[in-house]
Amino acid sequence: MKKAVKIILSAVGILIGIIVLLLVISILWLSVSGARTAKKYIILAGPEVKTLTIEGYTFRDLNKNGKLDVYEDSRRSVEERVQDLLSQMTLEEKAGSMFVPPIGIGKDGTVAEKFSLRDPFSFMTAGTSMLIFGKNINHFNIFIAPGKKETAQWYNSLQRLAERTRLGIPVTIASDPRNHFSNNPLTGAFAGDFSLWPEPLGLAATGDTSLMFQFADIARQEYIASGIRVALHPMADLATEPRWGRINGTFGEDAELSAKMTAAYIRGFQGDSLGPESVACMTKHFSGGGPQKDGLDPHFQIGREQVYPGNNFEYHLIPFEAAFKAGTAEIMPYYGIPSGQTTEDVGFGFNRDIITGLLRNKYNFDGIVCTDWGLLSDTKIFGKKILSARCWGMENASV
Repeated sequence: MKKAVKIILSAVGILIGIIVLLLVISILWLSVSGARTAKKYIILAGPEVKTLTIEGYTFRDLNKNGKLDVYEDSRRSVEERVQDLLSQMTLEEKAGSMFVPPIGIGKDGTVAEKFSLRDPFSFMTAGTSMLIFGKNINHFNIFIAPGKKETAQWYNSLQRLAERTRLGIPVTIASDPRNHFSNNPLTGAFAGDFSLWPEPLGLAATGDTSLMFQFADIARQEYIASGIRVALHPMADLATEPRWGRINGTFGEDAELSAKMTAAYIRGFQGDSLGPESVACMTKHFSGGGPQKDGLDPHFQIGREQVYPGNNFEYHLIPFEAAFKAGTAEIMPYYGIPSGQTTEDVGFGFNRDIITGLLRNKYNFDGIVCTDWGLLSDTKIFGKKILSARCWGMENASV
């Protein structure tokens, strides 16, 4: 018996050793592979940006043509600059600007090019040079970040790298909430160096809109200091299904209270209008991600249905109407299917009645509409699918 136990323990020890060895080999391979990929794409970088001095003003020559283009001239209106920039962009550059993938941050504030044990999400993200120079992407979402100082240093390094693209388009950084106790990097990171506040549900429980504004204004300043200019919040969803796992990110189940809190939140982050000191809000999840069937979440197929047994679809729109009046810059639809509410039972992000009919036509929202993540492609690690695309109701559709 003792002999058998020894044999089993020896076998287990050998197996553990093999697993550890394979893990070490994989990490080394990922590090070498990341370095090679970075070297491959960094050669696409152009020269560092020089400045132009005209009429006593200094401008960056972002497209390196030796003259001041309209989009480089900070004296011109935003509309003029945008139109000029669009006229110079290639189709590939325009396509790249349509995505907001995650991006890694080096622990010491350096640009991340390879896998890091500190950041498990680096398994699923490409290196920075590939994203910027290979895929022409200039909008990113951060999950795990070091301290505020290191994040700001990383942001500055990232902008200097982006300046070396063909047109020198600056990078925009977005983030889920970073000022609360919860620590699920996919929906909100623990405050860390940021000021620590109750969850949105707790702030809403005070009923104090001035406190909500104060929170958002302080968080705005912290975001700007770290380089974050897009807030992937607030959640204007109503917590009408108590079994749903995300109600702590909402302002509760009362639509009128939620509407007041949503408006104060947006004003705190954006101000009365978008400007240099604003953080743009992406209010979510239109047209209300709270009434999940059996409380199951539509990040997974089993929770893809949203139900309205009390015929209260319109009730869930009230907080979003307040968001529109407050001037929310962006809107994010959810993954779920609003069962029986539209001509097709398909997810909000694919639903013409919701996006075109309701959001664009009824509410005349002309800002950015950004889908939730992972609607079009599967989530993979090492080439292996771990999550299917969340295209509920469209699984068998073709282009």
